[in-house]
Amino acid sequence: MKILVVSATEKEIFSAQKVLKPENKRTRTDFLVSGIGCTFTTYMLSRELHKNNYDFVIDAGIAGSFNPSLKIGEVVNVYSDQFADLGIEDKNNYYTIFEKDFIDKNQFPFSDSKLINPNNIDLDIKKVSGITVNTTHGNKTSIQLFKEKFNADIETMEGAAIFYVCLLENIPFLQIRAISNYVEERNTANWNIPLAIKNLNNKLIEIIEKI
Repeated sequence: MKILVVSATEKEIFSAQKVLKPENKRTRTDFLVSGIGCTFTTYMLSRELHKNNYDFVIDAGIAGSFNPSLKIGEVVNVYSDQFADLGIEDKNNYYTIFEKDFIDKNQFPFSDSKLINPNNIDLDIKKVSGITVNTTHGNKTSIQLFKEKFNADIETMEGAAIFYVCLLENIPFLQIRAISNYVEERNTANWNIPLAIKNLNNKLIEIIEKI
C-alpha cells in the first residue's frame, strides 16, 4: 500500500517522518507539507496526486475545539467537514454559498452542504465534525456565530480541502487532528501545541503500522 501523509507544516509530522521510513515490507509512506490554508493545500495535494498514485491519504494536523468535552492533546477522527467561511455577509447576517443557491447543497461531493468521509474506519478514537476556515476564530461574536450556525466540534484551516480533493479523485482518506486549543478569544497561554503534536505523531505512527 502506498500512503500519502499531508500536513500544513512540517513540525506537525516531523516525529512521524523520522520513524516511518519511506518503504517497508507492506507499505510506502510519503509526506507532503502543503502549507497553511485551503488554497495551498488544494493545489499541492492535487499536484501530488496527479504526479503519483496513492492508495490512501491521511491528513494529520492540530485543531482548535469548539467542544469542551474534547481534551487538549486528544486525537480525533474527523468524519465530516465544511467550507465554513465561503459565504456572503448581508448586514448582520451570514449565509453560506449553499444557502444562497450558488451551489446545490447535494451536488457531488457535497451532502447537505457537508463533505462526508465514506470510509468507515474504526480507529478507537472519537469521531467529530469539523469546519474549515481561512481565518481562525478569536473573537467572541464570530465564535458564537460559527458555533451556532455549524454546530461543529473542531475547526482547521485545511481539512475540507483534503476531503474535497480526495472525494473528487476517488481516493480513500482519513483526517486525524489533535486538539491544541479551545476556540475562544486568543490566549496562547491556554494552548498546548507540543502535547497535541506529540499525541498526533504517536497516533499517526500507530495507524500506519497497522495498515
